[in-house]
Amino acid sequence: MELLQLFLKSIFIDNMVFATFLGMCSYLAVSKKVSTAVGLGAAVIFVMLVTVPLNFLLDQYLLRPGALVWLGEEYADYDLSFLTFILFIATIATMVQLVEMIVEKFAPALYTSLGIFLPLIAVNCAILGGSLFMQQKEFNNITEATVYGVGSGIGWFLAILAIAAIREKIRYSNVPPAFRGLGMTFILTGLMAIGFMSFGGMLSGGDEAEPKKDISEVTAPATTEVIEEVVIDTLVVEEVVNDSLTQTVQE
Repeated sequence: MELLQLFLKSIFIDNMVFATFLGMCSYLAVSKKVSTAVGLGAAVIFVMLVTVPLNFLLDQYLLRPGALVWLGEEYADYDLSFLTFILFIATIATMVQLVEMIVEKFAPALYTSLGIFLPLIAVNCAILGGSLFMQQKEFNNITEATVYGVGSGIGWFLAILAIAAIREKIRYSNVPPAFRGLGMTFILTGLMAIGFMSFGGMLSGGDEAEPKKDISEVTAPATTEVIEEVVIDTLVVEEVVNDSLTQTVQE
């Protein structure tokens, strides 16, 4: 159940595009056709599926302070965290190069339509963001990291697929000239981001409600205190009046 929650949360709640606005360059440039968006989205899913678990292993056994203790106690004080960005990007670039070779071999038309944006996956901030968020979340095992990587990739895939489908439809719509092109795309992205915010409470279980106290228990002490104050004030007033009357009679 925890893995399912992590999977759904990485798709809908922590969506790379609509929650953190990462990978916007490719999202805006390659979302004119659904076929192109599907190809790039599938490539992103594959890259994140492979790179997030690999970077998790690098972080656990190489980059964290004290991660080299498995080599011996004398390496326990070593800290290679300054190499995080270099190694993460190297892993991502390697996988992107593999994807580029596969797409060029088996889908040359898709390779041509994607153009420069296929190799640019290596510097796509959504890909690097997935690995950095994985490091920040401190997952317990590689399974959680893999689930998070796949979910994040699918979330980015759904985002670019949705905007590509909408852009194909509005191409034949009467859009005001001032909003044509990227203007309408930005507006649609903002609206979809607001829509995805509605998933925020999907997996957050509310705290158990505290048992309500009986109204009589809550109001009774307060009522008693008020009555006592009124009685005391009345007695004080009566004493003052009696003293005044006594003094007047004596005079």
